Amino acid sequence: MELMLKQNIEHLGRLGDVVKVKSGYARNYLLPRGMAVMVTKSNVAEIEKARAAALAEEQARVAGMRELAQKLAEASVTIEGRANAEGHLFGSVTHGQIAAALRDKGIAVDDRAVRMEQPLKEIGVYDVVVHLHATVEATVKVWVVQQKPA
Repeated sequence: MELMLKQNIEHLGRLGDVVKVKSGYARNYLLPRGMAVMVTKSNVAEIEKARAAALAEEQARVAGMRELAQKLAEASVTIEGRANAEGHLFGSVTHGQIAAALRDKGIAVDDRAVRMEQPLKEIGVYDVVVHLHATVEATVKVWVVQQKPA
C-alpha cells in the first residue's frame, strides 16, 4: 500500500515521502494515528505546504545553531579540580561539568551535546567539541586548573 507521510517516522521516511508499506501496518498504525495519508492530489498539495514550512523552520533552527556555535568558539571555560603534584586529578572532568560551566556563562548547551572520547583527568588546556546539529559543531577551550586550598 502506498502512503504519504505526514511526519518524520524513524526507519520509514521523512515528511512528504511516498512509502510502500504493508496494508496491516497502514490500516492499524499509520492511518489511525494520523502519521500518513493516502496519496491523492489534495493530500500531495497539503503535504508539500507542510514540507515547505518544516524546511523553513529547520533552516531557521540551523541558523540559530550557527549563531550559538560562534559564541561557543569565542568562549572558554575554567574548571577547578583537586590534583596531585604531577597534575593528575583525583576525580575527572566530565561532559556534564563542562555543559554546566557553559550554562553558568549564559550559553545554553545540553549535556549530551558536549562530546569527549573520555573524561579529562589531567590539569591543562583542552579543545572540546560541542555537537549542536548534524551540520553544526563548535570547539570550546576548557581550562582545567588546580583547586585553590580553602
